[in-house]
This record gives sequence, structure tokens and C-alpha cells, in this order.
Amino acid sequence: MGVSRAMTESYRLQTVDGIGRVPKHIWDSLANPGWQVADHGRISPKEGTDVAAFNPFTSHDFLRVCESSGCVSSKAGWLPHHLVLEDGTGATAGVVPAYLKGHSFGEYVFDHSWADAYERMGGSYYPKLQVSVPFTPATGPRLLTADGEARAALGRGIAMVADHLSLSSAHVTFANETDVDTLQTEGFLLRLDQQFHFENKGYDSYDQFLGELASRKRKALKRERRDALAPGIEIEWVTGSDLTEAHWDAFFAFYMDTGSRKWGRPYLNRTFFSQVSDAMSERILLVMAKREGRYIAGALNFIGSDRLYGRNWGCIEDHPFLHFEVCYHQAIDFAIHRKLAIVEAGAQGEHKLARGYLPVTTRSAHYLPDAKFRRAVAHYLEQERLAVLETADAFAAQGPFRRGDLLQDD
Repeated sequence: MGVSRAMTESYRLQTVDGIGRVPKHIWDSLANPGWQVADHGRISPKEGTDVAAFNPFTSHDFLRVCESSGCVSSKAGWLPHHLVLEDGTGATAGVVPAYLKGHSFGEYVFDHSWADAYERMGGSYYPKLQVSVPFTPATGPRLLTADGEARAALGRGIAMVADHLSLSSAHVTFANETDVDTLQTEGFLLRLDQQFHFENKGYDSYDQFLGELASRKRKALKRERRDALAPGIEIEWVTGSDLTEAHWDAFFAFYMDTGSRKWGRPYLNRTFFSQVSDAMSERILLVMAKREGRYIAGALNFIGSDRLYGRNWGCIEDHPFLHFEVCYHQAIDFAIHRKLAIVEAGAQGEHKLARGYLPVTTRSAHYLPDAKFRRAVAHYLEQERLAVLETADAFAAQGPFRRGDLLQDD
């Protein structure tokens, strides 16, 4: 256990150095209230409850695997420092997934320029407090509680921890709108960015989706999908009990080959994939491409209650349009098949627009105790927010739909 501090007469805040310090049933009841989580990530709504969507990344299973695999550790520059809020009876009222970070990698909300500026001011930017799901640019709850008063206390608690440890900053990334509103009330700065998401409007088939596109765009996507599979490539969906170590061996080879060339620093190790499959196989979709009996490419997706989250891609053979087919078109096919409302295709990527993914605003909140540094960052963020919104409007107007759908916003 970490430092325990009295916050108010109603709450006490603790920090813990690993998610195993919080019982799974307690964490999950706060991360995804109203849901029952069974073996291998099977979920079901509790009877008589009005539940929000289930988010697989804030589940105890996912965060535990990040730690137990060694991908999240002090050696990796991610030191678990989770917040646990207790009410006056000693019951856990809320939790926050948090880490002391020695760098800014694996976050997808970039603050390297902030770090440089703070260092030039004579400060030490690292370690900082990072509230997020490691390596996962997917919006979701970060102040894990169903109680509004406890949510506000968690927001204050994040700032308290940063102050107590004399940290440069605390960052809450890819937070949902409710949490960001709470954090702004507590004095955090708002940052906006954008991703591209597909909205399933109750389509019965991919062809029905295509029917909403402009003729030229529709023909282009049909040709693209046909050309992607032209070299005799077959596609498989693998999920649940069908996932095997052979699948993960193949996918890890793709991930390492592509990740090493593109980023130079893959974050996930082979152990992670085995462990997350054991823990959450029902929440995982592997889209695998095979040619001449050999797997050559694949995309890892996670399945929520209402959406599909595209996460990692890799290949060992390059074929025109195969990336688009495996990552984007197949994700739409699966979402329609499973009647999922949204496909989140990960960070960035303007090329997703032509494939039916529209711009969506993402949010983060930032606590900067140094007044001079805060003023400078606040001015920067004001300009950045305007640019993000203007760019999103421009992208939305360029969408492939016949009548130009309005900007989507989570």
C-alpha cells in the first residue's frame, strides 16, 4: 500500500503499487458497474440495472495482464500507482488506473514539447502521473465510480497525489466526457484531439453501408477490397476458445516486424498476448490473413458491449490494400455481424475517412501545479483546440457519404 491521506470527512485516499492490491470483483464493479464478468471475459448485464457500455480496457483482467506480463513495470517506465478511494465505512467508493511515468511513450497524447519546455524552465518533468490504460488510445472512464461525489473526490485525489509527490504534472488521457467535465471543475486543463470511428447505423450488410456512399467512393472501396484479396489471400476471424498459441505466435511475428520498422519500439511482449488471451478470449478478435496456407498478416481487436476497438496490426508480406482490408473493412464486417454500434480504429489516420470512418473528438485533462508553466500550456491548448475542431469540420465535409454526414462526437 502507498500513502494514505484523509481527504474530507467522507473519504480517504490510498495509492497501491499494483492492481492485484484491489480485489477483482471490487475493481470491476466500479470500472464497469452493472456488468458481471465471468471466465475468459464473458460478460452479462446484471438483472434490473441500467448499465453503461462495457469497456474491456478498464477491466481488472486487462490491467492485470499489462502488469503481470511485465509490459507495465518500473523497468518499462510505467510504475503502477493506482488510486483507491474509501468512504467513511471503509468500503471502496472509487478507483483510478494510474502510473508514475519516466517517459512519454505508449500514451498517444503527445507532451514531449511540454517536457522540453519544463526542463528549460529548470524543472524535472519526469516522473509524472499518468491516468490511462497503457498503450491503448481508446476513450473510456478513468474516474471509476458510479457516484458523482466520489468522482469529484477522485479528481481532487489525482491532484493531491501529484502535489504530495512534488510531480510536474498529472495527465488523464482518453477520458470520457463526464470525467473530463469533473476534472475541469477541479482545475484541470482540457486538451482535444481526434480519431476516426465507424458508426453502424443498423446495417444488415457491408453492401448496405456501401449504399450510403457516393457512387465514386463506393466503386473505389469495392475495387480496393477485391484487389486486397487478389493474390489468393483468405481472411479468418478468430475469437474465444478458437484462439491458440499458434495464432499468437504468428501474430507476434507480425507485430514485431511491423512495429520495429514503424515505431522502433514495440511495447507489448509475447507473454502479454498469451496472458490476455487466457484472461479475455471472449473479448478478443484476431483478423488473420492467410496465403498458400501460411498466415501473413493480422489485426488485433478488442470487443466491448457496443463497439469494436482496433488495436494492433502487423504483416510479414506486403500486398496492396491488405492493411485496409484487415484493419478497417473486416472490422466493419464484424461490427455489422455482431450488431456493434461503433468501430474505434485507433489513433490518427486520415486515410480512414475514405473508408467510412468519420472524425470524433477525444479528450484529455491535465493538472499542472506550476503557475507559470500552466499559463503557457493553457495558451497553447486554447489554440490547439480551435485547430482540432476546425480540422474535424473539414474532414467531416470530405466524408464519403452521399449527403455528407455531420461531425460525429463521443
